Amino acid sequence: MDSVTQATLGAAIGVAVLGRRRPIWQAALSGAVVGTLPDLDVFLDKGDPVRNMVLHRAETHAFFWQALAAPVIAFLLATITRSRDLLGRWVVMVLLTLFTHSLIDAITVYGTRIALPFSDHPFGVGSMFIIDPSYTLPLLLGVVMTLIWRSRSRLRWNTAGLLISTMYAGWSIAAQAHVTELVMREPAAAGLERDQVLVTPTPFNTVLWRIVLRRDDTYQEGFYSLLDRSVDPQRRIHFETFERGGELDRRTADFADAQMIRDFSHGFYSLEDDGRQVWITDLRMGQHPHYAFSFAFAEHHSEPLTAISPERRRSRLPVDRGIDWLTRRIQGEAIPPPR
Repeated sequence: MDSVTQATLGAAIGVAVLGRRRPIWQAALSGAVVGTLPDLDVFLDKGDPVRNMVLHRAETHAFFWQALAAPVIAFLLATITRSRDLLGRWVVMVLLTLFTHSLIDAITVYGTRIALPFSDHPFGVGSMFIIDPSYTLPLLLGVVMTLIWRSRSRLRWNTAGLLISTMYAGWSIAAQAHVTELVMREPAAAGLERDQVLVTPTPFNTVLWRIVLRRDDTYQEGFYSLLDRSVDPQRRIHFETFERGGELDRRTADFADAQMIRDFSHGFYSLEDDGRQVWITDLRMGQHPHYAFSFAFAEHHSEPLTAISPERRRSRLPVDRGIDWLTRRIQGEAIPPPR
């Protein structure tokens, strides 16, 4: 999730664990700081753009390493705040904040290596977008009201915020499962296994979902709003078909940078040749033709292709066009996505 959400979640946990024994502002601030720590790995250069992407959310997001670091971080916080008598609570607060940071990251589609060093698998449920106000705002409101409300019951605001946000995260998983079941019954998905079907929310909501159907040489993209069939009960999901670059896939099977993206994307990638360079794109983040992560990894000096130091290309959909389409499509209006 985004840094604001992680800091807010950390603040809410800090208040929940320490709010009755330390000043509210101190508990919230400490939790917010701890909530941002795992993402500081973005400032570490892993060597090139591909590794910077793939190795983000790695050791700093792994439960094992977080558990080892938690007592040290807790001791520092207890010392700074002169509350070593509450060291046990500080440890609980730090553990919960670090663990929930990784868990909420793993709910997004990006990929979080929470099981290191025992497993290198990048977990990504994909049921929430990386920025979702419906998850963040209840947390933020709960923390703010707890800070400003002058009442003995003010901690209830924070508890309510945590409860609502947690219920929303649960709702996102249930909604994703519902849409997935609908997709698997679509004629376009006939013959596909579930690991060939990607269902993720579009930006900032869990009402409109993006669907990708992956085959060897092509992929199909479609969108489904939970309001679609209230507008038209007979509406089918419309899919568009795009090339995945199957022939390029076979020619570049031994390129290490491309293989990292293949593994990290769980197979949801495409390749293209622009006549000078060969690019690989993670199909999970963005929508055709605007994707967050595309990398050139080979070029045409001669045959066979020559590996190059990866370079990133990012394509952004204009905000005004994107928001207009998103707002209308969420409501069930049958309009094509912007290209």
